[in-house]
Amino acid sequence: MPLTYGEYLKIDALLELQEVKSDPPEHDELLFIVIHQAYELWFKLMLHELDKIRRDFSNNDLYGAVATFKRVRTVMKTLVGQLDILETMTPMSFTSFRDRLETSSGFQSRQFREFEYLLGSKRPEMMQHCQSDAAGMQKLEARLQGRSVVDHFYDFLKQRGVTIPQEIKDKDVSTSTVPNELVQEGILALYKSQPDLAILFELMADLDEGQQEWRYRHVKVVERTIGNKRGTGGSLGVDFLKQSLFKPIFPDLWAIRHRL
Repeated sequence: MPLTYGEYLKIDALLELQEVKSDPPEHDELLFIVIHQAYELWFKLMLHELDKIRRDFSNNDLYGAVATFKRVRTVMKTLVGQLDILETMTPMSFTSFRDRLETSSGFQSRQFREFEYLLGSKRPEMMQHCQSDAAGMQKLEARLQGRSVVDHFYDFLKQRGVTIPQEIKDKDVSTSTVPNELVQEGILALYKSQPDLAILFELMADLDEGQQEWRYRHVKVVERTIGNKRGTGGSLGVDFLKQSLFKPIFPDLWAIRHRL
């Protein structure tokens, strides 16, 4: 029997995964579930693509990294766009089923924490929100203790003639990326001498800007919906989310903008 579209994509199983908790069902709860399930699928894809970028960097594969950064950047723009859909839900609509979320919270998204760790933003304390997921905790710990995209970017820069200082080589990989002036000088020289690398660096800045835009839009959606209330599951809400705004993934790329 030939494989069908529905069988290949497991459509029937997929469409059974949207289970509303409100009774009688609140109209906008389905929207809320679909949006967040879609986010998790996009997170899965971005993790897949960022793992490839790590390999591309260490293998000195410029064009592979360029192509994949274009894809991840486009996915990030899609994540921002999905917030436009979520904002069609009014605060009163969300309030009508918010209690049904009980202890669940977006802070418990293990894949988003993986995404942060993979990009070099390593806040170990955020793992506490995923403690009920034993398998997820193992994956998070592996990401925390693993080399980030930025660590592999240093491999790429070294192969392009940039001197990577010893403090970067010796840095604990479980800590967040920190800017370095020597690395910045090397990137600046490549920007000015190799246009193909400038294309890569601009794509990286695009992705960085996109994740900062997504964080900002996410904060404003939460603020618009619940104001200064605590988040679901006792999460820290808007004030905590604001702390991560405008923190770049690739700080060395931003530090040299005024010198280009």
